[in-house]
Amino acid sequence: VMVKPAILYLDIIKEASMTFNMPIAAYNVSGEYAMIKNAGENGLIDEKRAALEMLISIKRAGAKLIITYYALEASKWIKE
Repeated sequence: VMVKPAILYLDIIKEASMTFNMPIAAYNVSGEYAMIKNAGENGLIDEKRAALEMLISIKRAGAKLIITYYALEASKWIKE
């Protein structure tokens, strides 16, 4: 089961994870990425902190797989 956009449908991810006996994938769409990227570049938020919190919330909702434009950056941040 694939859910997109991920952030707007965290409740659907949670419900699907409790309903279906299969992994739930969440697609963190380009608009969600751009929103955080732009706010970070303009000094409105801490991009790293906001992006990781977003990804953690998707995982916490029940996604076993997250497809995100932050994949490379997040993997580096997690290793720090």
